[in-house]
Amino acid sequence: MFFDRIEAAPADPILGLTDAFRNDPNPEKINLGVGVYQDDAGKTPVLSCVKDAEKFILDNEQSKSYLPITGLLEFGVLTRALIFGTSSEFVAGGRAVTCHCPGGTGALRIGADFIKQQNVASTIWISDPTWANHYQIATAAGLKYERYPYYDRVTHGLAFEKMLETLDQAQEGDVVLLHACCHNPTGIDPTAEQWEALAQFMAQKKLLPFIDFAYQGFGKGIEEDAIGIRTIAKHCKEFIIASSYSKNLGLYNERVGALTVVSADAETAERVNSQVKIAVRTAISNPPAHGEKIVTTILGNDDLRKKWVEELAAMRGRIHEMRQMLADKLSAAGAGDFSFITEQNGMFSFSGLNKEQVEKLKQNFGIYIVGSGRICVAGINTSNIDKLVSAITAVIKND
Repeated sequence: MFFDRIEAAPADPILGLTDAFRNDPNPEKINLGVGVYQDDAGKTPVLSCVKDAEKFILDNEQSKSYLPITGLLEFGVLTRALIFGTSSEFVAGGRAVTCHCPGGTGALRIGADFIKQQNVASTIWISDPTWANHYQIATAAGLKYERYPYYDRVTHGLAFEKMLETLDQAQEGDVVLLHACCHNPTGIDPTAEQWEALAQFMAQKKLLPFIDFAYQGFGKGIEEDAIGIRTIAKHCKEFIIASSYSKNLGLYNERVGALTVVSADAETAERVNSQVKIAVRTAISNPPAHGEKIVTTILGNDDLRKKWVEELAAMRGRIHEMRQMLADKLSAAGAGDFSFITEQNGMFSFSGLNKEQVEKLKQNFGIYIVGSGRICVAGINTSNIDKLVSAITAVIKND
């Protein structure tokens, strides 16, 4: 037999939580472990701008032939304009090359493969905590990873000095994985001043920034959320970005991501592009087309882009509203000071709840939260927030 000795893998902490939620017969159960945006009705909507773009594509598409290995040229140009700003030197190419990957996860994996295959580095530093899949992607690509502290559990803020102190141990040429905004899972981001200090530190230490940009527009705004990357670009001649359209365009199942590599000069960038193509070719051959065409249609059309910006602002506003409402209601219920939740960005929040409290929420109230205490704020709505507040208050007071 070939497969009889294979052991069952442990359940993914988030996907396994979703399975447990589905099997729970409690009619008032709440899933706050989910990692997708939901509206106030608890649905993950298709944006109107996406529907309009799909209609345009359906009416005008004339072929289902393969895309180029790195995707449509226009997709790369529009993606770089979104990341760096329309007036950036990187938009037209030259030093920067972009390829379409299947989702932000695909971009991270292709980027990690490129780093390993081209002997760019052997060690990558990853924040503690982080999205759990970061560790798995690094390991699968053959990279060794180290951890640097990120979250201060006492202040519920960024452990910035400890972060730099630990990264000072990194060797020249090591890679540092950074979250551009809406840090997953903490929701805590560096300030503009901290980004400046971090960028200078990376340049002086000759470390390679690898930036996970999964949530542009979900924090403070499309332009505001790019400040970290644009600050890195001022000081570091070379860096890598894995970006995603899953969240800000709601294209979760279309798997639209992008890997952008910035080199010191155009000649180097051309060689980099040739090797990125090989990394893509060996992993997926060619990228999927439909989602990429949606993105290029929306970003390339003034009316559709304006509609997208408005819809994105509405999603971001709802998340901010739920953060404020949760903090206010918990305070009013006597659960304690949760004002730190309003200072975090994006869909996720480190609630400060411990594993025992999280387990009690699940067993006693049918409320599902990741063991770390991470809450998906987008899973909160006006229909379930009072039950959530009541449950959290109960487990805290009875702890």
